[in-house]
Amino acid sequence: MAVKITPVNGCAFLCFPGMANLLVYELSTRFNYTVEQTSSSFTDNTFYSNRALFYGDVLFCPDFNINEKGKPYWAKDVFISPFLLEFNSIGEGAGALKNIQRNWAPCHYQLFRRGALIQEKLPYLNLGTKNFFKTLPSGKKEFNLKIPSSPMGIYTLINPGLILASAETSSALPCGNITFQEDHENPPSRAYLKIQESLTLFNHFFGESVPSDGDKCFEAGACPGGWTWVLKNLGASILAVDRAELSPELMRDSQIQFMAHDAFTLKPEEVCTFMKAEKIQWVFSDVICYPERLLQWVKLWIESKRTKNIIATIKMQGETDWNIIAEFEKIPGSRVVHLNYNKHELTFMYHSNG
Repeated sequence: MAVKITPVNGCAFLCFPGMANLLVYELSTRFNYTVEQTSSSFTDNTFYSNRALFYGDVLFCPDFNINEKGKPYWAKDVFISPFLLEFNSIGEGAGALKNIQRNWAPCHYQLFRRGALIQEKLPYLNLGTKNFFKTLPSGKKEFNLKIPSSPMGIYTLINPGLILASAETSSALPCGNITFQEDHENPPSRAYLKIQESLTLFNHFFGESVPSDGDKCFEAGACPGGWTWVLKNLGASILAVDRAELSPELMRDSQIQFMAHDAFTLKPEEVCTFMKAEKIQWVFSDVICYPERLLQWVKLWIESKRTKNIIATIKMQGETDWNIIAEFEKIPGSRVVHLNYNKHELTFMYHSNG
């Protein structure tokens, strides 16, 4: 049998770990697309091109066109134009992928050894964790992560001689994944990982430099200070607002001003006056609140023209209201994404060119 490539109608979604149920829920409620609650078994080596079915964390959906419908938030990466690759040997499989393009990331759910041997024959791809900060000789911390712009393919083994793959995907990252080397000693909470990922994606989407020396940042709902800790290390000046105080180390830091207050009741002009600036560079929020209230708040800031950049977590309260999420999406200069470090929440990003 010669190597054979067959296009497949539809697309496939790579789920965030442990969130397959949220993807299925989104497809049903947002897209009116029904998925059977079944998966292919490890002993079933057949690919079913006419059934919505899970292959590990990959959900294949026939007749789903994301160019028409849009990308689900709970899909970490998308096989936009999937195809089946039939091959005899490991060398043949890797060679066929290399003939299509350079970069391929594996998302195997079985046949891991065979998958690793195929990946070894492909051009090198760094699939490891990333450092967010680089320490310079001066001791200063510097942003140290850029998302590549080159195409990134994705593939998984259905059986020893069959690959499901797509050269065109929704992410330039391997399998849409960002994994940071965690600091278990210094940050006051693991929430710091969310802002690191958010700033990385913000830089990728909008070309905006991350906060740095002299930038003024307003953070709503800052306690205990995971996000504040990241901004401080980048050199920014921060007004951190919450009803409860930050960690003691952050409360003593000269870069940080703390205000005990309901952050959402502060008007943009009040924040700017407090920070002695006509405008501030960044506004952040990881506050637990209803999406409707957050939408009103970000619109207030945007209409005030008192900031250029906003990053805010949209916390889900009960059933997801897709109409409210669509209102966030309608704001010019905005993106709504689900992060690798999000839970049952989405992240709103806004950038103004003015």
